[in-house]
Formats: sequence, structure tokens, C-alpha cells
Amino acid sequence: MNSDQQPTILGSRNLVKIYHRRKVVNDVSINVRQGEIVGLLGPNGAGKTTTFYMITGMIKPNAGSIYLNEADITRLPMYRRARLGVAYLPQEASIFRKLTVEENLLAIMEMIGVPRPERKRKAEQFLSELNITHIARSKGYQLSGGERRRTEIART
Repeated sequence: MNSDQQPTILGSRNLVKIYHRRKVVNDVSINVRQGEIVGLLGPNGAGKTTTFYMITGMIKPNAGSIYLNEADITRLPMYRRARLGVAYLPQEASIFRKLTVEENLLAIMEMIGVPRPERKRKAEQFLSELNITHIARSKGYQLSGGERRRTEIART
């Protein structure tokens, strides 16, 4: 099945964000289907980051809706969206540089309330899935750019 035949798994309809009477996002609709990778292109100040922030719940839209698997998540707080798998990974590095890769994963799981007995198992699973088991004991400051990015992805 082509990705254009797949149902929308994440979408926004008519998102609007206004700051100080200035419309920084105007009527943005996005549909992401299973298997698709979608990016937003535009000049500085076009509203790309603001749109991502609205989708992840970091900021509230003034108008419009956000959907995950056809369920309206517009009013869900950021932590609830994160538990559903909606997260934002910024371009800037966000790992804890003095912690190991494994400690980075365990710290985030503790913060989001993953039960203690499950943390180690899940960390091992994420390390394996992202092919970074070999760097589990490496400190954040020792990682290459690609290793750091995979660690950040594992944390989401």
C-alpha cells in the first residue's frame, strides 16, 4: 500500500497562532500518513517552529485542531501527547552531557513516570532498536553528532 493510501496518523487543520496582534501561523493544515517523513520549509519567521510547538503542545493555537489517529488532541497537555508518542526533537543538542547514554534514557523515563522495573528493559530495547548498545556507557560529551541524535531519538 502506498503512503498516499494510508490513513492520516498525525494532522492539523487550520492552525492559527497570533502574538501581539500579529498572525505568525495562518491556517496551516498538515497530514502525515504511515510511512511518510514530512518537513516544513520556509524562510526564517515563516512559522515552522511555532507550528511544531502547537502540534506537540508546547504552545496553544489560537484556532485550529490537531489530530492523532483521528482523535482530537488539541486540548491535551504536552506530557499527555508525549505519552501518545507526539514529541519534538529540536535541532540543538538536548542530551545530558555528563550522563551516559543509558543514564540519559533512564532519567527521561523516570521523569515521565515509567515504573522503575520497566526502565532498564525499555532502555535496552531502545538502545538495540537504534543500534547504539555499543555506546550505552559513553558520556554525552563523548558522542559524535549522529550518536547524540540517535540518543535523543531514543529518549523521545
